[in-house]
Amino acid sequence: QVQLVESGGGLVQAGGSLRLSCAASGVTFSSYVMGWFRQTAGKEREFVAAINRSGGSTSYADSVKGRFTISRDNAKKMVYLQMNSLKPEDAAVYYCTASLRIIIATSPNLYDYWGQGTQVTVSS
Repeated sequence: QVQLVESGGGLVQAGGSLRLSCAASGVTFSSYVMGWFRQTAGKEREFVAAINRSGGSTSYADSVKGRFTISRDNAKKMVYLQMNSLKPEDAAVYYCTASLRIIIATSPNLYDYWGQGTQVTVSS
């Protein structure tokens, strides 16, 4: 059974940093494109970042480019999201997700597995 478990969320002041982690189990981790999405109440799930299977290619939403960094450790079956220079508008529930497709996708419909999410709150 595939499980994705996020951690690292919390409360941070604007301008601060957080590092989200996602632990995967029940999967051949290196076969999956991994991504992070976020969602706030009443809004659709929004693409944040994704990384290809080898870790050699990444993609970011324009709103986080230059501030967030996605990385993965295939040996540990972990994916990370380093978030710097956080803004109040970054506050959301952040979800880790996995896709069996070869290319990086930005639509949540193209991802196969999801974690339960971790809350990120940014105070101004």
